[in-house]
Amino acid sequence: MSSRHHAATEHLHRSDKVLRRVILATGPCVLRPNRDRFGMLARSILSQQISTAAARTIRDRLIALTGGLEATRLAGLTDEEYRSVGVSPQKAKYLRDLSERVDSGRLELKRIGRLPDDEVIERLTEVKGIGRWTAQMFLMFALGRADILPHDDLGIRNAMRKLYGLEAMPSRDDMDRIAEPWRPYATVACWYCWRSLEQPAQV
Repeated sequence: MSSRHHAATEHLHRSDKVLRRVILATGPCVLRPNRDRFGMLARSILSQQISTAAARTIRDRLIALTGGLEATRLAGLTDEEYRSVGVSPQKAKYLRDLSERVDSGRLELKRIGRLPDDEVIERLTEVKGIGRWTAQMFLMFALGRADILPHDDLGIRNAMRKLYGLEAMPSRDDMDRIAEPWRPYATVACWYCWRSLEQPAQV
């Protein structure tokens, strides 16, 4: 566990007695940044509205066709080539928009980490097919930002409902209230919330 994750876990252990039980049941946080920034965004587009298994199959076919999920390679594919590996016309449009922006330098993924959270979200959501949730996942899992709370994430909302004994799914205000003690380490807290869904109900 990194020193930053250790500090985050110690803070959460002290500040939230509900999350403390999850931390004790789960163990150290092993959240690590994904260095393949373009690949992460491309995979997020491919996985939209289909099963994990189907997305994996299409991704593997696309990699076999191109040799890798790289902007220059995807930008050069024809509609027919995208269709041949199972990518829908809509997703082909999204992937081409992402690839062309990155390949041309209009979207500089290598430097985007220098921007504050809101600007990263703004830049990414300019890409067709990338919404706020995907941009927040990018902040958490690619850039390693420490204090992200994705209000639209169904897993986080479900974990909060179960852990904090809510009768219904939490509203944005409910989520902000629950997450207040987590600050400035909401990302690690969310990681533990996701892990809690894999644990027995008594946790």
